[in-house]
Amino acid sequence: MVKKKKILWQVVFLLLLIVGTVLIIRQQRTMPYQHNEGFVFGTVYHITYQSKKDLQPAIVAEMQKVDDALSAFNKQSVISKVNRNEAVQLNDMFTDVFTLAQTISQETHGAFDITVAPLVNEWGFGFKQGVEPTRHVVDSLRALVGYEKVKLMKGRIVKADPRIMLDCSAIAKGYGVDVVARYLRSQGIQNFMVEIGGEVVTSGINEQRMPWKIGVTKPTDDSTQTNRELQTVLNVTDKAMATSGNYRNFYYKGGKKYAHTVDPKTGYPVQHNILSATVIANHCAEADAYATSFMVMGLDGAKKILEKHPELMAYLIYADEKGNNQVWFSPSMEGKILDN
Repeated sequence: MVKKKKILWQVVFLLLLIVGTVLIIRQQRTMPYQHNEGFVFGTVYHITYQSKKDLQPAIVAEMQKVDDALSAFNKQSVISKVNRNEAVQLNDMFTDVFTLAQTISQETHGAFDITVAPLVNEWGFGFKQGVEPTRHVVDSLRALVGYEKVKLMKGRIVKADPRIMLDCSAIAKGYGVDVVARYLRSQGIQNFMVEIGGEVVTSGINEQRMPWKIGVTKPTDDSTQTNRELQTVLNVTDKAMATSGNYRNFYYKGGKKYAHTVDPKTGYPVQHNILSATVIANHCAEADAYATSFMVMGLDGAKKILEKHPELMAYLIYADEKGNNQVWFSPSMEGKILDN
């Protein structure tokens, strides 16, 4: 009798489990996907997520927190106050990004450096328009550049020179994507795609019940950014992806083309053969920073970093000796490539 009751309860439990699973699957299939878009961090964002509610106001609030911590264009942000050498309470977002930036700077031997902004601006891609600086100007600005010249000590930023400026633009956008993804997960949302200015985090499946597919733009001399021809398509499900490229951000002066990526060590725009670096990582801030680093380091330098960090995957488009575009990618990236 006891045995029969036990079997009966097991059958009932199994039936309830099956019914519950069916209801969950049905709910997932019928639950709508929300689509939010707008303008943030000087670029556009597109966010798709499966939810009964439109969460855009809360998402915008999360992105505003990132802006309040890391935007050099926001005069009241934490980073702006640090740059003006004002007394300011560093919040977790600023501290997280500063610490990660310093770590990646060490890993890339200074190819990534959040103090490089004065040189970038002088070369014409920041607040000024480009007039080629003299060697004297470059050397004087290099004295204010170097990740090892700033430290986080006892809750404040200590600079070797008060004129040193921080600019997290090469990591903050990716971090903003991570922040939104973290918020969506906190709301129990499993299926989503967060994209801010080309930096992406995905989770789960899309509306077609398929893995998320993200395109990599073919590099062309297109400063208007109107050409969106794809080089390839990648499966980025449950990963983060960021792309850095010199093929859009450049200007011509005296018959020479200057890329927007400046080498912190030399003070001059890089002349490496990489046209585009796409990095897949667990977090978008990391992918963002390493993609920028690879543009500075060139193909051989990028390969060395990737050997040391197998958790990173990269898809690199470069120009060969004849000027033809070629592709190199991490062996672990091969399974992610859906279209060559």
